[in-house]
Amino acid sequence: MVQLHHNQKASFTKVDGLQIDWKPSPVIALATSVDGLRVAAAREDGSLELWLVSPGSDRWHCQLTIRGDPNKRVSSLVWCNGSDFGRLFSSNLDGSVSKWDFFHLKQTTVLESDGIAIWKMAVTLPKIGVVNAETKGDRLWNRHVDSCGSENSESDEDSDSPATVMQSILGFPRVAIGYDDGRVGIYAISDADEFMHLKSLLRVKGRVLSVTWSEDANYIYSGSSDGLIQIWDAMSGHEVDWTKVGQELCIWSLLFLRSGTLVSADSSGSVQFLDSKNLSLLQTHSLHKGDAIALAAAPSHDMVFSAGSDGQVILYTMSKSSNNVNSPTTMKWIHVKSVRAHTHDVRALTVAVPIVEEEFLPVERIKRMRREKKPKDFSYHKWAHMKGPMLISAGDDTKLLAYPVKEFAIRDICPAPQGTPIQLVLNTAFNQSSMLLVQSSHWLDIHLLQLRNVHTSGRHANPKMQNFKIYASARVQSRASRQIICSTISNSGVLVAYSDHEKPSLVELKWEVGKITLSTKKLPQRLPFTHSMMFTHDSAWLILAGHDRRIYVVDVGSSKLVHTFTPRRELHDEESSLTEPPITKLYSSSDRKWLAAVNCFGDIYIFNLVILRQHWFISRLDGASVTAGGFPPQNNNVLIVTTSSNKVYAFDIEAEKLGKWSNRNTHVLPMTFREFPGEVIGLSFPPSSTSSLFVVYSSRAMCLIDFGLSLEQDDNDVLDIQDPTVQNLQNFNVLPLDNPVLFLAYMSKNSFFMVDKPWLEVVKSLEASPIHRHVFGS
Repeated sequence: MVQLHHNQKASFTKVDGLQIDWKPSPVIALATSVDGLRVAAAREDGSLELWLVSPGSDRWHCQLTIRGDPNKRVSSLVWCNGSDFGRLFSSNLDGSVSKWDFFHLKQTTVLESDGIAIWKMAVTLPKIGVVNAETKGDRLWNRHVDSCGSENSESDEDSDSPATVMQSILGFPRVAIGYDDGRVGIYAISDADEFMHLKSLLRVKGRVLSVTWSEDANYIYSGSSDGLIQIWDAMSGHEVDWTKVGQELCIWSLLFLRSGTLVSADSSGSVQFLDSKNLSLLQTHSLHKGDAIALAAAPSHDMVFSAGSDGQVILYTMSKSSNNVNSPTTMKWIHVKSVRAHTHDVRALTVAVPIVEEEFLPVERIKRMRREKKPKDFSYHKWAHMKGPMLISAGDDTKLLAYPVKEFAIRDICPAPQGTPIQLVLNTAFNQSSMLLVQSSHWLDIHLLQLRNVHTSGRHANPKMQNFKIYASARVQSRASRQIICSTISNSGVLVAYSDHEKPSLVELKWEVGKITLSTKKLPQRLPFTHSMMFTHDSAWLILAGHDRRIYVVDVGSSKLVHTFTPRRELHDEESSLTEPPITKLYSSSDRKWLAAVNCFGDIYIFNLVILRQHWFISRLDGASVTAGGFPPQNNNVLIVTTSSNKVYAFDIEAEKLGKWSNRNTHVLPMTFREFPGEVIGLSFPPSSTSSLFVVYSSRAMCLIDFGLSLEQDDNDVLDIQDPTVQNLQNFNVLPLDNPVLFLAYMSKNSFFMVDKPWLEVVKSLEASPIHRHVFGS
């Protein structure tokens, strides 16, 4: 906890007995979208994150999180064309295949399990008009293919002829799936996301742990748990060639390069470069001190990266050489650099080519006014340029690290991955004490905090040495141990609400015989499960953002549904169907007049809670997502939001426009804030209704902002918390923080409550061992 006393100097105190059980989940798999802009990261707890570089910055930002089924442990991810972002599918160790729906934030099964675990999937883009139907049709498609993978030799119509079926199937993406029983299955993915079974290749002795396609999609390469690498003709399903890398070796990863080279990574720690035509060995690098697990290539395919259970990420580059003038030029892969930034096994690698900078027109660089609505043909790509490809690595230490491919320098994407949701309320009905709500996967912890003075010599209390003591706690268990998606606590501290994947729940807290007791309260029936929820300032209404993309207002006293909002871009188009993305953030003004709802892509919908009508729609700000927001107590007509580009906007809600502060300051923020360490994850306002201050914070730093002041053009220096002479928090000064911050909020005019945790403690609490081990066992 950080205390800022009346002299505005920072000192540290603590909350006695408070333990935050923060255990982020390991990353199992990574995959880059077809356009190269987004990276999907699947975690062991069943969640999936979508990462991208925010427009106008070089920071990676988690645009959305989908909480999937933790029992369907992901083994690999693949992207296909389709929709705005493309389509993302995962193979699972229970033998099923799932689609991840970014618009509804849910995981759905598209290929049911047959009881055999899937280790790897690889996708190839559609290939049309390149197959001789007369010679290969019958062998490829087994005469007729349906979505269930059944065969039907009878066909009465020309449309069902092998040539016609084959031609239509080749227009779909095809997926090769490696199974635990030694099979490789080939499927086509229809536009309706059906996995249509095409063929199963000859079963091998061990498990198929890795698969990849040749660039022309004519061949499939598979690697097994007995050290075997095989080439398969994708059309006939026949084996073309094979090689034995070693006895009882696991071929964890295969990578096909445009030069015709096949790269393998195995459990001996070796990375081998082979001729893809006959699998003859070209080169071997044995630099890993454990299993070599993952491979990735730069877009130019002249750089290859490997990673493994020793925590290393290794770069190899292709070099042309010849012994003399008359000898032919040969290609060699040389080891360039090794880095070890991970403390545990590195399980996944991928390369993205994100947009990292926006080029404004000269007239826009100084002052750029937002339009209320962007034209439909607006494209961020029009003003953007590429800085270059970036390698992303992830694994058991839960972190994602980025490396610009050209420099191969390390950048920490998320210093505090999967931060624990925490909420603090002041002056509750429990003797005006403060209450802390901490959300975990399957329960909520509620702590009643009591501020007390620390006694010094002579038993006298020192008013400048205060800390908190937990004098009561309670735990709310989710129903049937289902995973909790979101939660909230009322300002009175009397009510707590949460939602799992089934439905929302409401709990009432009471103080009886020196302890907190819990009782369930009714909510209206048929409420959907929610992505976000909050109580109004007076604790009278509970507002829920349903997964059906509607917003529900519930009177908690009568347990009746007050109103249902349908967010719309066009306020007067009340007949249109639900087309807006799901709401993931909610903010309300203290006078219970305004509600701001933010969807997962950064659009903002403003609702008037007095007349129960949508008031305004604000399109996403420069293409960036909203990371935090709120209404200051000083002015309930002002909405302040921060974006993933680390910009701050203040909106005049009544007038439906940017406020004066934003018109003057948003696009001329000081350098210290433009280079703010980390991404802003929260903001807080002081309880006083006369203050124009607010604090924004990331996992690495905090910054005090006064939106009542204009900015000076001089950049302020970054504060050094170790130097007591410069510990004054002034407008837009940045205060670096030592440990990853999970939560920060005002306690009073001059004090903050902060929850942080040393990363070393987090690493020690991880179940995975930092030493070498076999990840998938064999």
